[in-house]
Formats: sequence, C-alpha cells, structure tokens
Amino acid sequence: MNIIDKKISGLGLTLPDPAAPVANYSPYVISGNLVFISGQISKVGDEMIGGRLGEDLTVEKGRQAAKLSALNLLAQMKAACDGDLSRVKRIVRLGGFVQALPMVTEADIPKIINGCSDLMVEIFGDEGQHARSAVSSPSLPLDVAVEIDAVVEIVAS
Repeated sequence: MNIIDKKISGLGLTLPDPAAPVANYSPYVISGNLVFISGQISKVGDEMIGGRLGEDLTVEKGRQAAKLSALNLLAQMKAACDGDLSRVKRIVRLGGFVQALPMVTEADIPKIINGCSDLMVEIFGDEGQHARSAVSSPSLPLDVAVEIDAVVEIVAS
C-alpha cells in the first residue's frame, strides 16, 4: 500500500470500482503525462446524492455529493495509473457542475465544489491544489446533484 492509498484509508474512505461509460466516450484519456477524466457524478454504488440547489439540495449535502464525485475521480485516476496513485504528480484542473435553480446565489456553487477540492488537497497535499471552474446547471444526468471532471498530471510508468 503506497502513501496515497494509506491517506485514503486513514480518512476512512474506500474507492469504488471505476465507473464504466454510459455512452460513446472514454472514462479517461491519457495524452503525454496528462490524464483527462470524464465527468464523474455524485453516485457511488447504491449511494446517490441528487437534487437541485435552491429546491431540495442544501450546500452541505452538495459538498457531500462533490465528495462522492471526488471518489469516482480518484477511482479513474487509479485505473489510469495502473493501480498506483503515487504516480499522480499534480491535480491540474477540476471542472465542477452543480444542479441548481436559476435564482440560486452563485456564491454557493464554489462552496459545494470545495467538497471535491478539499479532498484532493487533503490527499495529495500541495500537489492537490488546482485550477478550477464551478458552475451551475439546470439539470445533470440521472438527476445527480454534482458532476466533476479533471485533468491530472502523472509520472510516466
């Protein structure tokens, strides 16, 4: 077990199996030393956090949803790194989408995506700091609350 796996375990977290694509796309694409990870939703196993901010989703529940998306991102990273998350050199960028009503205060959207950002920094330290976008969306697939994509730099194998 490498240091990243130990950090994840020490946080009481378990990574899910990487989600298979549900349409005509790849869950991730490696180009050079960059891994582009397709949007990962707030669903792990039987646990799904859905809803719309301003309707039936609180900021705190949204943060939990972003953490579920983060676990799915980590599962895809691990698959891209042949099972070795210590090959992650840097979380370069996250793109976060929160299902929200139009009149929702935009200040709440970044707070929700922090559920993912905070976990990346907690696991990877300074290498987990990243550029980011956080936007609202009127709907997301399966009525999930959050979807997040990522760009990750890895060390070549």
